[in-house]
Amino acid sequence: MSLNATPSSERIHIGIFGNRNAGKSTLINAITNQDLAIVSNIAGTTTDPVKKAMELLPLGPVVLIDTPGLDDEGELGALRVEKSLQALNTCDIAILVLDCENAFLEMSNPNIKSLLERIKGKSIPYIVVVNKIDEPTIVPLKGHLSSGLGIEEDKLFMVSAINKEGVEELKEGIAHIIPKKKEKPLVSDLVGLGDDIILVIPIDESAPKGRIILPQQQVIRDALDIGAMIHICKDTEYADMLAAMGNAKNLLVVTDSQAFAKISALTPDDVRLTSFSILMARYKGDLNWQVDGAKTLGELKDGDKVLISEGCTHHRQCKDIGTVKLPGWISQFSSANVDFTFTSGGEFPADLSPYRLVVHCGACTLNGEEMKHRIALAKEAGVPITNYGTAIAYMNNILDRCMKVFD
Repeated sequence: MSLNATPSSERIHIGIFGNRNAGKSTLINAITNQDLAIVSNIAGTTTDPVKKAMELLPLGPVVLIDTPGLDDEGELGALRVEKSLQALNTCDIAILVLDCENAFLEMSNPNIKSLLERIKGKSIPYIVVVNKIDEPTIVPLKGHLSSGLGIEEDKLFMVSAINKEGVEELKEGIAHIIPKKKEKPLVSDLVGLGDDIILVIPIDESAPKGRIILPQQQVIRDALDIGAMIHICKDTEYADMLAAMGNAKNLLVVTDSQAFAKISALTPDDVRLTSFSILMARYKGDLNWQVDGAKTLGELKDGDKVLISEGCTHHRQCKDIGTVKLPGWISQFSSANVDFTFTSGGEFPADLSPYRLVVHCGACTLNGEEMKHRIALAKEAGVPITNYGTAIAYMNNILDRCMKVFD
């Protein structure tokens, strides 16, 4: 994906579910008009969820998720089914594909029933596609299928993926089933036209060579869209830049969380201060819940388990924030012998009950649905959750100051 392409985390995620050989991969190829997915008559060709980023007009940038069959068998098959069900956690839209000849039988499959229950429980917009209407069999009337399957007729589409019959109508249905989301702001509600914003971006051994990370890119774009005056510097240049600002208008300072203590000490009390990570906590999840979760850092005791989770799988440096710096800061702040567990990427425990606290990254590489799911798991287990920036601000006794930005 090029640097100017829409990040995967900002695309609408569409999950394709169904039994083996229902035609899920063929349907993806028909929708995209490309041979993106491997197609075979052999049951179980798709063995892991596969994501494909593309443009789907009139919807725009999307990620299509091709999943293993829900009727897979055996010990390995059960693991594949669980991976399919887990893929639902990232979905903005779910598409259930049924084989025309076996539609009623497939709907009685317990895994398909479980999938539909989860879809409805999460209030995910969904569509049911009855595929293979080209095959020499008796094709039931749409109304008969709709009533027999218990699916509203406007959510039911009859297609032949291999002949691309009914596919255009399906694409229109996908585009119109998802309600238009109100865009969440990063900083565009905190600064306005002509306001000044300083972005503090340290360049150290953990900074990616030749580029800046996604949250910083997104804040820059959001500030540009509102017409703010953007000033960017390293932490080593911040004092000089702040002095040169003079009477800056409605100044907002956004820093990398690792430089929080240094930047806070240099920033006058009447200047608004927050971090990229705190902005991401508000953008991707429940900021107030994560602020409350940060307070658990002062209550940790010897033997407490703390999960530190990152949404991406970047190469870890010797001074990696997630596995090195944060554990050190937390241990020092709490004066407790804490037991740390680390996860990254799509890895995230379904059962959080063993943990006293979850500390999550800013989730810039995860979409909103996935982060909402992770926060929901923590709430269900009664386990506090916070994120890197919120935790660092709390441990530096500046969280209240950072939250005043949102007043």
